[in-house]
Amino acid sequence: MIDADTIAPDFTLPSTSGNDITLSALRPSPVVLFFYPRDNTPGCTKEAIGFSHLVQQFADAGVQVFGISKDSLASHDKFVAKKELTIPLLSDENGTVCEDYGVWAEKKMYGKTFMGIVRATVLIDSTGKIARTWPKVKVDGHAEEVLSAAQSL
Repeated sequence: MIDADTIAPDFTLPSTSGNDITLSALRPSPVVLFFYPRDNTPGCTKEAIGFSHLVQQFADAGVQVFGISKDSLASHDKFVAKKELTIPLLSDENGTVCEDYGVWAEKKMYGKTFMGIVRATVLIDSTGKIARTWPKVKVDGHAEEVLSAAQSL
């Protein structure tokens, strides 16, 4: 995973908000990027709902929050509608952003090894520098922990 205290790699990705999102254009707003493996899976759903429930508190702190996976924009749109998510999801179908942030990695499940997104979160400060990272996220209480860190920027 990418190191804290480095400049966050810039990107432009399509969003469920209907606009392309360019990270550098969001400055000076702090940004949370939570990377997750797949839409409509139990852990990913719980994480996205956790951030959605806190979206107003993040906004009150001046922080923008985005979820990123390799799912298509169509998949994201269905996920947002089905789970009534309030955070924009970004589609990184070609995986470039996931690779740039170091979350595309070898994983193991049921004795099989494969490449996939490691659940991770990045907090980017108002200057575009990575303030904090959470590699290998455990979902329970995670959104609250990220909010607390974001509020202290």
